[in-house]
Amino acid sequence: MPREAIVVGSRDSELALIQANYVIAALQEKFPAVDFPLKKIKTEGDRLLEVALAKIGGKGLFVKEIENALLAGEIDLAVHSMKDVPAVIPAGLTIAAVTEREDPRDCFIALDGKSGLMDLQPGAVVGTSSLRRTAQLLALRPDLRIISLRGNLQTRFRKLQEMALDGIVLAYAGVSRLGWADRIAEIFGFDNCLPAAGQGALGIETRLDDERTNRVAKFLDNKAARAAVTSERALLRRLEGGCQVPVGAYARLVDGGTLVLDGKVCSLDGKWVVHGQLGGKVNEAAAIGEQLAETLLRQGAAEILCQVRQGFSRHD
Repeated sequence: MPREAIVVGSRDSELALIQANYVIAALQEKFPAVDFPLKKIKTEGDRLLEVALAKIGGKGLFVKEIENALLAGEIDLAVHSMKDVPAVIPAGLTIAAVTEREDPRDCFIALDGKSGLMDLQPGAVVGTSSLRRTAQLLALRPDLRIISLRGNLQTRFRKLQEMALDGIVLAYAGVSRLGWADRIAEIFGFDNCLPAAGQGALGIETRLDDERTNRVAKFLDNKAARAAVTSERALLRRLEGGCQVPVGAYARLVDGGTLVLDGKVCSLDGKWVVHGQLGGKVNEAAAIGEQLAETLLRQGAAEILCQVRQGFSRHD
């Protein structure tokens, strides 16, 4: 009799495959009677590597093709970095689990291997693919020259050398999962650089009506990570954010189990920063995100986001 199988889908990049195989190993240990074959899927974001993410536009650049495979029944379970998952997912799909979260902070990789951001000479050149990072870096160092840097982590490390950049900014979680943490010169504090919503957490996406797979995936769900990511994504959803919007968000559980969310919206030049914080009960995670978003909008985020979107419309 053939063994039961649950087909896992993933982006075809080294980091994505490391993450997918981590999930598969955990599932295989828990459910030894089930096979978890892996299907690699190329996404639009992986194909258009020479174009800045903000210029591509749209949502789900790194997940859309994988979600289509889920809906078509070609795979049963998808492994995503939660920061890549749009705040609104397609009808018929669900995030069945959010894994325990890796450190969500951003980090700085220096060309000389040791200099922190504030140690760089005036006018230093720093690479990043993120408008969120660009805006927050310029808020700290208005003199920096920020250039768009696309590609997988190996490509960005190579470009750091080939282009003689002074440094690049990446998500610590990805660098750590590749085993390259020793190359990090500085890890940014949350006061300086809020991460992307969901950064550091893996999401397990399934079909809503697939009871078998949902039952299996539930084993991976981490309640603290799910609450934090739910709150961050609710804030992003209310701000209608994506890769074109410089929004940072970070939620965590503090003493007594209170969920505290920080949100930040920045103008692209870093000169205008709107920041807020809100706490509440864990079971009110989505409401906390929505309420903080409303506060940020009233404090000036609405005008910032309008200017950002108008700027991209003029360049389309």
